[in-house]
Amino acid sequence: MSTSIHLYRPLHTLKPFGSNIWIADGGIVRMAFPLGLSIPFSTRMTVIRLADGGLWCHSPIEPHPELLSQINALGEVRHLVSPNRIHYAHIPAWQKHYPQATAWASLGVRERAAAQHIAVSFDADLGPSAPAQWADDIAQLPFLGSSAMTETVFFHRASRTLILTDLIENFEPAKFPSRFWAQVMKWVGIAEPDGKIPPDWRATFRNRAAARESLAQMLAWQPEKIILAHGRCYEANGTAELCRAFRWLKPDQSK
Repeated sequence: MSTSIHLYRPLHTLKPFGSNIWIADGGIVRMAFPLGLSIPFSTRMTVIRLADGGLWCHSPIEPHPELLSQINALGEVRHLVSPNRIHYAHIPAWQKHYPQATAWASLGVRERAAAQHIAVSFDADLGPSAPAQWADDIAQLPFLGSSAMTETVFFHRASRTLILTDLIENFEPAKFPSRFWAQVMKWVGIAEPDGKIPPDWRATFRNRAAARESLAQMLAWQPEKIILAHGRCYEANGTAELCRAFRWLKPDQSK
């Protein structure tokens, strides 16, 4: 059994999200679900123009010609970023268009790509803090505590925008034609207006102290907006949304 989802059209089009920051919505990816089912996920990338004019591309979607044309009009693509080990699949296609760009590896992505038989070459590894190439424009940190996956999160200073990949998923039930899948998304806790981390990944956060420290650093940035790779973004009240979505990390909370 599978289903569909209404996407965030127009697709493959740069949409301003603040000063020198854009999002572009892509097609569907399907994630495995128990009983042989698959869930359709909408996809989204982020593009930031750095102070030196170079472009920083987070979790690239499929390189559609119209999108590439718009990106080329912005500047030179210099960085292709895999934020976690399951967001990398389109980087090889982007490297063919932008061989001069540095491809940045997240923790475990090389092993994941090899297991999936996807040929991808990375030039550098994401570290515990932003490299010199974008430190003035973007802060970063690895969100620690999980035994399964570490996601690097980013904060665009000028627009006060936090960029997350899978740490919050916020699917809109109305975008699922199937009422069944809309209810499933609510049941597992990744539906708007209460989007959170997927429960299977959340269960792997055995080191809650490390996760709380990572959350504290994100909250210290006081983001005004949050870009998500899956579902509706938060264009206001970013810090409050972080507190809500990560309430499961409070010692007295389980939801």
